[in-house]
Amino acid sequence: MRAAFAWLRTYRGLTGVGVLCVVALGLGFATGFWLLFRLGYVLGAVIIAAYAWSRYNLSGLEVEVSRFGDRAQVGQVAQERITVRNRGLFPRIWLEVDDPSDLPGHHGHRVITLGARRLRTWRIQTRLSRRGVYRIGPLRVAGGDPFGLFRIERAYGRAGQVIVYPPFVDLASFQVPPASLPGEGRYRKRTHYVTPNASGVREYVPGDSFNRIHWRTTARTGRLMVKTFELDPASDIWVVLDLERRWHAGTGDESTEEYAVKVAASVARHFLVQNRNVGYMAFGDRLEIIEVERGPQQMTHILEALATCRAGGDVPLADLLAVEGKRFGRHTTVVVVTPSTDERWIASLQMLTSRGVKAAAALLEASTFGGPHDAIQAIATLTAADIFTYLVKQGADLSTSLTPGLDTAPAAPPG
Repeated sequence: MRAAFAWLRTYRGLTGVGVLCVVALGLGFATGFWLLFRLGYVLGAVIIAAYAWSRYNLSGLEVEVSRFGDRAQVGQVAQERITVRNRGLFPRIWLEVDDPSDLPGHHGHRVITLGARRLRTWRIQTRLSRRGVYRIGPLRVAGGDPFGLFRIERAYGRAGQVIVYPPFVDLASFQVPPASLPGEGRYRKRTHYVTPNASGVREYVPGDSFNRIHWRTTARTGRLMVKTFELDPASDIWVVLDLERRWHAGTGDESTEEYAVKVAASVARHFLVQNRNVGYMAFGDRLEIIEVERGPQQMTHILEALATCRAGGDVPLADLLAVEGKRFGRHTTVVVVTPSTDERWIASLQMLTSRGVKAAAALLEASTFGGPHDAIQAIATLTAADIFTYLVKQGADLSTSLTPGLDTAPAAPPG
């Protein structure tokens, strides 16, 4: 029944003309009046002609959609190019071209008319303003008739998606306490990355870079030999993002959720640019853990996780640190990003530091985002616990807030 009513609403003009046609023919047969017969025949002919026009209007079309990349970042511009070509000998008028998407600010609707054997090409540019995963396509082309009785639609291409990464800022002065390293300052762990610490040689295998060949050993042995490396003397970094919903405040871009995501992305990038091992952990709708690794691919993994995370969790940060704290050893520095003023997570962080884990906290002051929780007591507790602390307020520049020693970012010296 609902489908029938929806059809009637969509084709109201056709319904009205059809009803008039039937009534005219019915009265004509009942009365024998010739004018009613002719009126019914004319209305029937109009319906047939309108349907034929609508079908023909979409025939002989070639449609191409080019989307330039399916991954971008907030602040960038997503671009598409749409080309509609008429292969027919007659014009196509009143074609509605629509590229549907839930991407904020995306405007993909246009009405065009094409001459015989002509084409139209245009670009759609959308400035990306919000992180997330968005649907786009498939492209739809709809045609009708001059009377508005029929609307016929065809889809071209396939539906896709665009992943919009969160923004990040350059943290030139960001600091965390260094973790304890074993031995005499060298963390002996083999790696396939090139580091200043060459540990030995091995035989060349296809795919090895030529700049890693050790020519002196190659000349002595008569076989191609390449250098192997150990990790730099640096700790693993874990970024722990608190997504428990009850502590977050604000709406849209001016919310603790968006600020926290931006801080987490900036901290991860800061250490990955230094070729450090970085991991990520959060519990929103589900537990998300990305094991420590380094390199551009790791940054992509973390940004993808941050693009889709939402502050909809109900797991307290204290419980997350207590359960997953076994991952953190003496060679680890944990950076917690949270708006929570619950001192239980500070106690959990203190338990980690008692095992030799180094810790830092980026605390978002929820009261500046319209929340009810004030961060003064939490800051005092963190400072008393000798935990390196930064304070982030609404409207503050993150590169400044995450600089130690400034009033906008109170910090305790590392232990």
